[in-house]
Amino acid sequence: MSFFEDRRLLVKVAHMYYEEGATQSQIADEIGVSRSLISKYLAKARELGIVEIIIHDETIHPFRQLEGKIERMYGLREVVCVPNLGNESSKSRLGAAASKYLLRVIRDGQTIGISSGTTLHEVAKALPTNQHFPSVTFVPIVGGMGNERVDIHANHIVAKFAESLQAQYRLLHAPVMVDSKEARDIFMRQTSIQEIFTMGEKSNIAIVGIGATPEHSTMVHSYLGQEQTEYFDDTDVVGDICYNFINKEGKPSSSSWNERVISLELEKLREIPLVVGVACGLEKVKSIRAALEGKLVHVLITDEQTAKALLD
Repeated sequence: MSFFEDRRLLVKVAHMYYEEGATQSQIADEIGVSRSLISKYLAKARELGIVEIIIHDETIHPFRQLEGKIERMYGLREVVCVPNLGNESSKSRLGAAASKYLLRVIRDGQTIGISSGTTLHEVAKALPTNQHFPSVTFVPIVGGMGNERVDIHANHIVAKFAESLQAQYRLLHAPVMVDSKEARDIFMRQTSIQEIFTMGEKSNIAIVGIGATPEHSTMVHSYLGQEQTEYFDDTDVVGDICYNFINKEGKPSSSSWNERVISLELEKLREIPLVVGVACGLEKVKSIRAALEGKLVHVLITDEQTAKALLD
């Protein structure tokens, strides 16, 4: 009978290692075998079910199973879920979770594209000021927002990111929406605007919000007011990402709205190596699902209620 078939020996080694806290070298000396053989014993004990490793994460990480289901369903790199505490509280927690994630993946010398909106504003607010990345550059990938709050404009958010992390930043001097496709084409041909979008296309990371259906969209309310429902009655719009309206498959909507938006195009967004979507709210479930189906984001940061709805 080989050593590997001697269950008594496997149990003894497992007890010494897992229960008594002995090192593999100490166990090897006592039993009289090599340290590499002890490692194999421990692996064999797990293989035979003598040892079971149980991670008690229910209280420390209560959403691990929920996150894992969404990751597998949509082929995502990672999902980060926070508790649902109501709209504004959830956005604040999303901001904190997104800032923590960014600090985990950011590297010196990178370019990071930033969209706009209330949720991205919360991410910027949550960034600590004790970590510095002077060689990182933040760049806006959408134009400014009409008459809405200045603090949710991409330029303001980019500057806030850079201020907190002592990083570099660039500004995009253009509106998010113009009157016609021809006007958009003129803007996009401007050297200064082309330069910013070229930087945005080459971003290593993009942090983006995901907008809801038109009736819940801050941008639509800003530009169309009460006409917004009628304007989208005959379209396939379920939401937006970087203010490009998308259909349920995550592809550009047929709406003429997209021809007038000054923003990074969806195909260019897909080419960025790491796109982090930060969004929550039941009114955004359709748009978040569409963004995931369309492979527009690699990482999703959301809240528990929204995450559960994505599985339905």
